[in-house]
Amino acid sequence: MSKLKLGVIREGKVPPDKRVVLTPEQCAHIVANYPDVDLVVQKSPIRIFKDAEYENLGIQMSDDLSDRDIIIGVKEVPVDMLIPNKTYLFFSHTLKMQPHNAKLLRAVLDKKIRLIDWETIRQNGKRLIGFGRYAGIVGCYNGFRAYGIKSGRFDLKPANLCHDRVELENELQKVNLPADFKIVVTGFGRVGHGAREILALLPMKEIGKDSFLNDHHDGAVFTNLDTQDYFVRKSDGGFEKSEFYRDGHAYKSILSRFTDVADMYIACHFWSEHSPIILGKEDLKAGGRLKVIADISCDVEGPIASTIKASTIADPFFGYHPASGREVDFNDDHAIAVMSVDNLPCELPRDASEDFGNEFMTHVLPRLLNGDTDGVLANATETTFEGTLTEKFSYLAEYAGLTVG
Repeated sequence: MSKLKLGVIREGKVPPDKRVVLTPEQCAHIVANYPDVDLVVQKSPIRIFKDAEYENLGIQMSDDLSDRDIIIGVKEVPVDMLIPNKTYLFFSHTLKMQPHNAKLLRAVLDKKIRLIDWETIRQNGKRLIGFGRYAGIVGCYNGFRAYGIKSGRFDLKPANLCHDRVELENELQKVNLPADFKIVVTGFGRVGHGAREILALLPMKEIGKDSFLNDHHDGAVFTNLDTQDYFVRKSDGGFEKSEFYRDGHAYKSILSRFTDVADMYIACHFWSEHSPIILGKEDLKAGGRLKVIADISCDVEGPIASTIKASTIADPFFGYHPASGREVDFNDDHAIAVMSVDNLPCELPRDASEDFGNEFMTHVLPRLLNGDTDGVLANATETTFEGTLTEKFSYLAEYAGLTVG
């Protein structure tokens, strides 16, 4: 049996991304425990782990990956870095026909590359690999940082200046919340569970939705809402999960009942264009005590009216003025502070890389070695070595500039 020639690519997208699919220790584990894998890591000047950290563990380093069969990375690979006739795994951001990546998909097809997008690797509808957990961790932390600055009660170190998650968690000791502080969270997926990891480290109690709305609490509290808790059928106020996902426009959001009595809203839900608006302009105009919205999901001009743009790691907060719908200084007395950074895991690249690498070794590497016996990778394959789209992704033909008809 020939060895699996696996290459870890240098991230080439601008602005630079310091994350990597496999840490030095994970590479060393693969080399030691998988004799059928021939692993090479491409040299990189920007990766959070230095080349020497890999070399010191005996990992092969090279500028050239042309002899690799499978090449793995995190972000979109620049067109001029794509090597023809290879299998690539990376986040292509083409599945929703993002305009800026149409040329990338066309180049993948022209170079007869087999592309597997990490986002499409699923089993029974559940994603097997991703950075969502660390988006939730960092996004929730950033929400508290925004509140601390806006209220003047405490000042947390920016997540991206923390060495790792341990330092970030130590910063949470500074958090000082009012006795009646209330948070509403939407979403229970990877992102939501990541956010809950931060909430679990703070002196606050989880309560049910009815108690959140109606009861007085001595101490900070939060409630975590699922879809059926904040969407109701327009006709009769009911909810049926299969109907909602089939025809979301038959439903409306009642989330404002919760945000009107909350100090912070942490958005971790999944949303599609077929779903109703979650928190509209009129909902935010109504007033209430909401001071911070940490929109980790970050659908710009989507379900949450205050997310009028994606913020950045360097400038993570902006103010949303509910009466005018305009951006203002987030310290403005009438503003809601909004955090809508769209690349949150980049703020903790060491930990996020390790978490991703663990999922790769658990869910992807075994399938690369066993011939993908359950078809998970085949089902996630977007393009073929023949330069065509697979049937599942044929809807991307016009987007990729292919002749249709």
